[in-house]
Amino acid sequence: MNFAKEIMQLPKLIKESSKEMKKVKSICGCAMLTTLNVVAGTFFIPLSPTLRIGFSSIFAGVSGMIYGPVLTGFAGIIADTLKYIARPDGPYFPGFALNEFLIGMIYGCFFYKKELSLLRVLAARLCITVFINLFLTSLWLNILYQSQLFTLLRIFKNVIMFPIDVALLYFALKATKRIPT
Repeated sequence: MNFAKEIMQLPKLIKESSKEMKKVKSICGCAMLTTLNVVAGTFFIPLSPTLRIGFSSIFAGVSGMIYGPVLTGFAGIIADTLKYIARPDGPYFPGFALNEFLIGMIYGCFFYKKELSLLRVLAARLCITVFINLFLTSLWLNILYQSQLFTLLRIFKNVIMFPIDVALLYFALKATKRIPT
């Protein structure tokens, strides 16, 4: 896997994946995965009022692999909004919708029309864990609640969850590859 070559091809990948937004089949399939994302997002393991373990991003990963970064990114915004409507727990904050958009974009950039490998899944989850989960989410929580404690708890949770997230995502993507489209 040559990351420099893949980074150079990102504009082409994004342009190609934007064509998925014009296909009814893609919109319907992405909508179904977004619904599964929302339903899975309502079930989580609470660790504290602002820290919980959830598994809804698996569906974003599957969507990113099938429909690409553009459609999956916009589906992430819809999923975040619907999750909040289904289970509001605090004030609505658009930063979390941005997180979901970026998660969809990252998954799409790593998996759309690419060969699936454990290294690719590790790299995608590492990118999401560091940039989204640790940096952006901690920033949003600091803006909302003005507390550094959340950052320390988030580091601990993400270190524990990283191998679990990688394994679940890898096996979900491998299972999805076997399904004819």
